[in-house]
Amino acid sequence: MKNNNKDGFKVNESGSQFELHVDGHVAFIEYYREGEKLFLTHTEAPEALRGKGAAAKLVQMTLQCAKDNGFTVMPLCSYVAKYVNDHPEWADILSEGYRM
Repeated sequence: MKNNNKDGFKVNESGSQFELHVDGHVAFIEYYREGEKLFLTHTEAPEALRGKGAAAKLVQMTLQCAKDNGFTVMPLCSYVAKYVNDHPEWADILSEGYRM
């Protein structure tokens, strides 16, 4: 998967997570991949980053990375599901069965 590693965003394929590094802290989204489908299963931000928009930025950057790499996304994590529900511009990369 192409990893542009900008603005602290990183694809950690060996750890199966997307990461956002901010001020020495790491927010992450765990995923697993089946072919061209990405299943986003869990989002977590450390206490130091909560309430600062880090998780939302991470989801946006993860979705952009998925789109840039031609993946279909399955938002299994409730935080990601709420984000895509609130941002319908991402509906085109969601799997048909996962339309919000």
